[in-house]
Amino acid sequence: MSVVVGTGEYRYEVVQDWAKLPEGWSFFEVAAVGVDRHDNVYAFNRGEHPVMVFDRTGKFLRSWGEGMFGHAHGLHVAPDDTLFLTDDCDHTVRKCTTEGKVLLTLGTPGKPAPFMSGLPFHRCTHTALSPKGDIYVADGYGNARIHRYSPDGRLIKSWGESGTLPGQFNIAHNITCDSDGWVYVADRENHRIQVFDGEGRFEAQWNNLHRPCAMHMTYCSCPICHLVEMGAPMTINRDFKNIGPRLSVLDNKGKVLARIGTQIGLTPDSFVAPHGVAVDSTGSVYVAEVPISTWPALYPDKPIPQHICTLRKLVKVTSDRQPR
Repeated sequence: MSVVVGTGEYRYEVVQDWAKLPEGWSFFEVAAVGVDRHDNVYAFNRGEHPVMVFDRTGKFLRSWGEGMFGHAHGLHVAPDDTLFLTDDCDHTVRKCTTEGKVLLTLGTPGKPAPFMSGLPFHRCTHTALSPKGDIYVADGYGNARIHRYSPDGRLIKSWGESGTLPGQFNIAHNITCDSDGWVYVADRENHRIQVFDGEGRFEAQWNNLHRPCAMHMTYCSCPICHLVEMGAPMTINRDFKNIGPRLSVLDNKGKVLARIGTQIGLTPDSFVAPHGVAVDSTGSVYVAEVPISTWPALYPDKPIPQHICTLRKLVKVTSDRQPR
């Protein structure tokens, strides 16, 4: 029997074993996920085959990135289907074709900038494109900074510092842009999304969030934001309800339209460590998780479950498509 989650316009049938992996292969865990114009799905994972590509039915198409990526973290699919892949432990962002050809590299592989220096990069986390093609990089683990680059990779400006005030960051973990050029930053450990204009001027912030990890917004007027929130980071509050981990659907002002998941769990309607999110042309949502990294901190006295979910598909339920 299918499991349906969500409310109102945002109801989904959960498909946990959606991706059909080649025999003997595994994701280990999926840090980020993206979808191209043809609804092909890219799973940026921490296994032996860093980029695995599937069609939207879950059929395996190809893999690439072997020997290129050390620690998958962020993935952004541009409107022209080029991919921006962020490797936080290599301190780089690579712009690639859908077949894996590297077109541009930002950062020096294996050489971080000094910790909290503000210089790019020290464990960068994610990348976004403006409507004009400028590249925004969240430099969140060893910096508290956003860097803006020209389309050809020239550094234009940077902003941000460590802290809790507007314009300051406590792990800038994810970033996205809308069609008007607004820049949205998931300021994870400050439990908020900060909104800036394209020049880095603070405009607004969204609250009522708990450790926002990743966002998906389409390039359109009044976009909807699909957001995954990591939830409890400690054993002391791991069983609290209504703080995640969860998938939230927000309007472009930060108003909550729907939420799925209330607390950590292994059931189809719950999550352990959602870390990436993408939406295809039908409105179906793909959620990537890093539970193997997270589990020992939350449950130090329990072994990692053998079949823990790292990538699931939530198929949009519409009036002409009812659950099975």
